[in-house]
Amino acid sequence: MRLYHSPTSPYVRKVMVLLHETGQLADVTLVPAMGTPVDPGTMPVAQNPLGKIPALERGDGPALYDSRVICRFLDARAGGRLYPEAPHLWETLTLEATADGILDAAILMVYESRVRPEERRYEPWVEGQWAKIARALDALENRWMSHLSGPLEMGQVATGCALGYVDFRHPERDWRAGRPALAEWFAGFAGRESMQATVPPA
Repeated sequence: MRLYHSPTSPYVRKVMVLLHETGQLADVTLVPAMGTPVDPGTMPVAQNPLGKIPALERGDGPALYDSRVICRFLDARAGGRLYPEAPHLWETLTLEATADGILDAAILMVYESRVRPEERRYEPWVEGQWAKIARALDALENRWMSHLSGPLEMGQVATGCALGYVDFRHPERDWRAGRPALAEWFAGFAGRESMQATVPPA
């Protein structure tokens, strides 16, 4: 299999953590890919018409894209370790969607400063994205800590990658303030071998 990859993409990081945790890293060849919404660059547009990563080429079907689709496929390939059976599955998927929503908003904040010309940037829109992140972080702190503290599953992986990305791209926002339980959980989770192996380069 071939995984179109950037070490700074948090969506790619989700897939990489799963590969580490399920022992499938050797089954995948990494193919570098870079681009933006206004310049696809080397993004795998033939494999994913949306021009996004990760995208996974496999030998027995069309390429898969969207990190959640790829993670479900790879987890099933490994015997279904990180996605539990229903009814617990719905909580895992909701937690993963919450984490991915944090990533969506955090990446849009990055694009606003890096892609949009300075004279066209709209600060209230940026703050609106951060408000989404803050609400999601509060929900994690107040509703999801027992789930995060349970057996390893994909909602935890997604949350760990989301918090790591906020640290990476928005350290000045201090997401830990007022969220001691989430901060403590992340400090432990970030020490996992799979997380340490996939820290984005500075």
